[in-house]
Amino acid sequence: MTKPELPEEDTQEKYAVPGLERGLRLLCEFNRQDKTLSAPELAKRLSVPRSTVFRLLTTLERMGFVERSEGGRDYRLGMAVLRLGFEYLASLELTEIGRPLLERLRDEIGYSCNLVVRDGRYIVYVAKSVTPTAFVSSVNVGTRLPAHATVLGRVLLQDLSLNQLRELYPEDHLEVFSENTPKTVLELFNIVQQDMERGYVLQEGFFERGISTVAAPVRDHTGKVVAALGATIPAPHIEASQLDGIVGHVRGSASELSRLLDHAPEQSGKVVNLWRR
Repeated sequence: MTKPELPEEDTQEKYAVPGLERGLRLLCEFNRQDKTLSAPELAKRLSVPRSTVFRLLTTLERMGFVERSEGGRDYRLGMAVLRLGFEYLASLELTEIGRPLLERLRDEIGYSCNLVVRDGRYIVYVAKSVTPTAFVSSVNVGTRLPAHATVLGRVLLQDLSLNQLRELYPEDHLEVFSENTPKTVLELFNIVQQDMERGYVLQEGFFERGISTVAAPVRDHTGKVVAALGATIPAPHIEASQLDGIVGHVRGSASELSRLLDHAPEQSGKVVNLWRR
C-alpha cells in the first residue's frame, strides 16, 4: 500500500533548515532605514537568544554577508550581499535582453529609462539607462518602491484579480505617498483596469511631484506581465508635439522585449493623457 503524498507545504516544512532560515531573516532586517543594527536589537526582532544571533553574525561576517560598522558594536550588510544581488540580476534573461533596448530607447527619446519587476508589494529596479543631464534620480538598480503608489507598479499589478489584490493588501486603507495614491484596494483595482485597457500608463506626480512617467507592460510567452518598462521625464508635463512619439517608443520597446520573450505582440490603442486626473 503506497503512502499518501504529503501536501507541498508540509513537505517544505519537513525539509526546512531552521538555522539557515534564521540567518536569512536576519539579513532581511537590514534596509535603507536600518543600515546598522546591533546584536541585541536583532535578537529582539527575531525573538531568538542573543547567543544564537551572535553565532549567526559570526558566520555571516566570516562569509562577507555582514561586516562591523565603525566602533565594532553594530553590524551592516557586507559586499557579499551586493555581489549576490548582481549575480541574480545577471541571471535574469529579461535584464540581459532588455538592457540594450533601454539604451536604444534612451537615445531615441532623450530621457532615462528603467526596467522593473515586482516582489510582492514592491517593485524592484533591475536595469536602468540614464541620460547625461543635470537631473539626477535617486533611483538605482536594486531600489524598492511600493507597487500600489507607483506608475510602474500599476503596470505590474495588471494580472491580479480584485480578490488577489485584496489578499496582497488586506488593510482597509492603503499607505498614501501623494495626492494621487489610491486609498483603497478597489480604487487601485479600477485604476489598474483602466491602465490595462489602454495598454500603457502616462501620468505625472503619481509618486513624486514634478516627475512624469510613461510605462508599458512586458509579457512572457504565457502572457503574464513579468516586467514594466518605463521612461522618467523630469517635468510636470510633456510638450504635445513630443507626446505621441515618446509613448510610441516606450510601447514599442516594451512590445519588442515581450516578443523576444516569445510573447505575441498586441495591437496598440490610442494615446490617452492621464495627467491631472
